[in-house]
Amino acid sequence: MATVAFHTLGCKVNHYETEAIWQLFQEAGYTREEFDHQSDVYVINTCTVTNTGDKKSRQVIRRAVRQNPDAVICVTGCYAQTSPAEIMAIPGVDIVVGTQDRTKLIGYIEQYKMERQPINAVGNIMKNRVYEELDVPAFTDRTRASLKIQEGCNNFCTFCIIPWARGLMRSRDPKEVVRQAQQLVDAGYLEIVLTGIHTGGYGEDLKDYNLAQLLRDIESQVHGLKRLRISSIEASQITDEVIQVIKESTTIVRHLHIPIQSGSNTVLKRMRRKYTMEFFAERLERLKEILPGLAITSDVIVGFPGETEEEFMETYNFIRHHGFSELHVFPYSKRTGTPAARMEDQVEEEVKNDRVHRLIELNNQLAKEYASRFDGEVLEIIPEEMYKEEPNKGLYVGYTDNYLKVVIPATEEMVGKLVKVKIDQAGYPINYGQFVRVIDDTKAVPV
Repeated sequence: MATVAFHTLGCKVNHYETEAIWQLFQEAGYTREEFDHQSDVYVINTCTVTNTGDKKSRQVIRRAVRQNPDAVICVTGCYAQTSPAEIMAIPGVDIVVGTQDRTKLIGYIEQYKMERQPINAVGNIMKNRVYEELDVPAFTDRTRASLKIQEGCNNFCTFCIIPWARGLMRSRDPKEVVRQAQQLVDAGYLEIVLTGIHTGGYGEDLKDYNLAQLLRDIESQVHGLKRLRISSIEASQITDEVIQVIKESTTIVRHLHIPIQSGSNTVLKRMRRKYTMEFFAERLERLKEILPGLAITSDVIVGFPGETEEEFMETYNFIRHHGFSELHVFPYSKRTGTPAARMEDQVEEEVKNDRVHRLIELNNQLAKEYASRFDGEVLEIIPEEMYKEEPNKGLYVGYTDNYLKVVIPATEEMVGKLVKVKIDQAGYPINYGQFVRVIDDTKAVPV
């Protein structure tokens, strides 16, 4: 029986798509191997969001070639889409597929075995206007299922290569989204995370249908779903209608990831972002009104070309004032092929690093403050796995709806169930709690 091994670099969407590609191999009779084992086929799902992403992708490809020089080496994903010639030039690479036509991969492998000629199957992504259906009925992760609802992005922020790697905005058919959501719940998942390249932009390319309606339809048509999480949404996509839906919903969680990137209007303009800080602030106020205890997490780019100390402090003060619950802080890195990489006034590395550290310190303080609001409260978690940091203590880790990471004494039977816990030691990055009771005894995915 033929074997296949996978290595995924980059974002959650890539991880989702690797699971989808594995489904195709499974249906074709393959068994799955660990990546560092001998395998007949290796599939490397690449990332290109930074120049480092490209470099890491090349290293992993070479590792697969060394592992088994006779294997069929397939490269897919964003780096494959933007730079197929670079990848084809790596000795040992046999098949390159970009971010579309993944369903043809098995056919390309058969073709390669017959002809023994390298295949470059990367087409022009910018011409693609159709969402590629890739079904994932179950995940290796047992407790939270991702559900991809859209592909591509029309924003063209000056620091970002992704529209060139993923193409323009394409939304998945709402009926397919609802069908797959139900399939995941039926497979035992209590929580679904809606994901995509530009998730909140869902519906921009559809007639008379938008994200708010999709959220409503999932809520009313998917039976047994306990939690619905949106992986990321831009401030500009949080419409009054979306706010209304969140307010009325019983499944949408008290957690939104809203990328800010910068808290300075002048920097946002250079980034070509679609909102002002005044608008962002107004949306945050509205959301906190309708969802007390809401967790707002965000991404910040520090040291964007031309960022002055004043502009950085605008970002710092905005984040502090609005009490974000967690930040992902990135120093700006030049991405070849983007307008920002060609801008003058690139910020020195030392300055960038200093600002990154200041924001990380602020993050630690804000995250602790946020968590401490729930000290002594009873919340719900879905235990995911044993807590690896303190093995042999019978501790399991899971997330609350508002994305606090909680560790409790538990048993394997509780994994994937909805459990009430009392937080008795709030902190960051970990909160400790006590088990109160199991609320939902429907087991998540069978182990």
